[in-house]
Amino acid sequence: MSDPTQNLISELRRGTLVLSVLSQLQEQAYGYALKERLAERGVEIEQGTLYPLLRRLEEQGLLQSEWSLTESRPRRYYHLNATGQAVLDTLTQEWQSMVAAMHRLLQIENPCEGCPEPSQGSQKSYENEEEK
Repeated sequence: MSDPTQNLISELRRGTLVLSVLSQLQEQAYGYALKERLAERGVEIEQGTLYPLLRRLEEQGLLQSEWSLTESRPRRYYHLNATGQAVLDTLTQEWQSMVAAMHRLLQIENPCEGCPEPSQGSQKSYENEEEK
């Protein structure tokens, strides 16, 4: 693939990382185990991307973490808190709306059953992005 295409693919994937990480932290996990869990499900993420993202999500009040000293070496375990779960729910609904909209734009038959229509707020934000 050409460099511009690869860069655009990377940009597209990068936009899904927060939702991907939050979706896998409904159960407690430490960084490397989370990286492996994501990879098993088709989402590759570098450690240099994952760990700063985990710290940022914790600073934003979406995750809680605690150190465990019971293993052979200390590990920091992360999990969603109530605010993180609410954000995950909202982002999941928004993702489903975006997928349905993209299927319509790309004229793909049978996009996804039960996907909600894009919210008015979503349409406005996309329009605002074009203006930037």
